[in-house]
Amino acid sequence: MHAVDIEMIEPPQLSSDTLMIGKSQDYPAGHATVRHSHPTAQLLYGIAGVMRVLTARGQWIVPPTRAIYIPPGHWHEVHMLSPAQMRSVYVQPSALAGMPQQCCVLAVTPLWRELLLAAVRCPPPVLPGTRAARLLALLLEEMEVLETLPLALPTPDDALLAPLCNALQAQPDDARSSDDWAARLGVDVRTLQRRFVRATGMNFGAWRRQARLMHALAQLAAGARVLDVALDAGYASPSAFSAMFRRQFGVVPSEFFGASDEA
Repeated sequence: MHAVDIEMIEPPQLSSDTLMIGKSQDYPAGHATVRHSHPTAQLLYGIAGVMRVLTARGQWIVPPTRAIYIPPGHWHEVHMLSPAQMRSVYVQPSALAGMPQQCCVLAVTPLWRELLLAAVRCPPPVLPGTRAARLLALLLEEMEVLETLPLALPTPDDALLAPLCNALQAQPDDARSSDDWAARLGVDVRTLQRRFVRATGMNFGAWRRQARLMHALAQLAAGARVLDVALDAGYASPSAFSAMFRRQFGVVPSEFFGASDEA
């Protein structure tokens, strides 16, 4: 992967009476944004390419033909793990009734994809009562029925867990058990598990499994072989890795990175 190129992404400016505005940008692999936030929500869709989105609460992997919802005011960084074609719709908070309060990766239906791409092409300003405003309302309504994908890795806000989590992300094939880590950190294993669940919503084993899968997704996006990815993530064989991948995502790795045409 190329060295990371840091650049601020400035969203288009929305006047107080404009409900949304769209933006199209393509980036090379290795490009990244600096940490930033928007007063609007962002619906970020990848026509092609794989993105890693970092926030205060964790990280998300966004494969091609999926989307991520970023609520207003949430700082984030976007890292391109492969050449990426990004299409964004920025939405005023006044139009967001019922939308999630946290980031989430969404499985995109053909209808929702076409609605978002049409919204990107709407010329500003998008005023209440117009066709574009009705299109936005349908886009948000259809978003409510999209499947949320398990592509998040929570970042624990816990000083005890931070070195453990950093180590597992740096070396995903680390096989030390929760008992081993509890002893290393000087706490009872039950205490370690309770703090993991409280900080991340997952137990130690589930968090480590998710960290391995997120690491594997990033490597697969960069073109690595399944064999190499499986071993690097700590699995005994490609078949064991593929079985875990299918249980988590419903498909084997070779079927996961679909792409659609330029728009």
